[in-house]
Amino acid sequence: MKTNFGSTSVRGSEGEKERICFARKGLLVFFAMLIPLSVLGYVLTMKYPIFVLFLMWTPGLSSIFTRLLLREGIADISLRVGGRRTWRTLPFILLFPVVIDLVAYGTAWITGLVQFVTPDTYIKAPPVVIFLGLLLTQMVIGTITGLIGSVGEELGWRGYMLPRLIDARVPYPMLTSGIIWGLWHLPLMIAGNYYSGPYLALSAFLFMISVTSFGYIIGCLRLTTGSVWPAFFLHAYWNAVIQDVFDSFSKGENVLLWTGESGILVALALLAAAWFISRRPMSMRRL
Repeated sequence: MKTNFGSTSVRGSEGEKERICFARKGLLVFFAMLIPLSVLGYVLTMKYPIFVLFLMWTPGLSSIFTRLLLREGIADISLRVGGRRTWRTLPFILLFPVVIDLVAYGTAWITGLVQFVTPDTYIKAPPVVIFLGLLLTQMVIGTITGLIGSVGEELGWRGYMLPRLIDARVPYPMLTSGIIWGLWHLPLMIAGNYYSGPYLALSAFLFMISVTSFGYIIGCLRLTTGSVWPAFFLHAYWNAVIQDVFDSFSKGENVLLWTGESGILVALALLAAAWFISRRPMSMRRL
């Protein structure tokens, strides 16, 4: 991706050095908050799954505490909608999870790698009708309810950490951000609470590819619009579609090997999408 985001005409000046120093200090405080809060969240979630919401909010809480401690304010969080640039991302947000999942899960269903099985519902209708009905329901209701958790994550990951990585001159900030996001999920996977397939090491590797690729795509929306709202909605929408729709219709002994966020086909589809997006010029807004 070709861009000059983050560079200024005062590079090397005292002002630029101060900006880098302040960003690095912010990251240090952010991670100092994030690590103990996340450990607490892991322990509580593994024992009481309802605490997963608290775990999802640990990045957001860490960013809020850091802003308060360093008196950073919230101007850079870009809670403004962002104008036309943000609205133009709406078709992409609506289509991206559905297209990626249709490619990955559709391939698994057609080839017989994973079974297409209609879940038990109160509605008696053909499988395709039930699938489309559940998909439309989750696109709206699932996304709205999913925002409760995704806002907490995105306030921390793309609302705070990603801009600080850029200002701190961390190499490959988009890639670094995605890797950190992926690593943050791994304790639950290792404990068997989240997308743990038949081969744990392979599941972790594929999951890192999926999440890092997806994080890159969400980061692009965040930076090109100058708003964190697309990140909120794409994150919540993705979870609702893949977890509550496509996963629900997928069964079989190797379902977690081929599908899901730690599945081979989903990882390849997201990696291909991230690569394609990275080849296109991207105009970024200063955060």
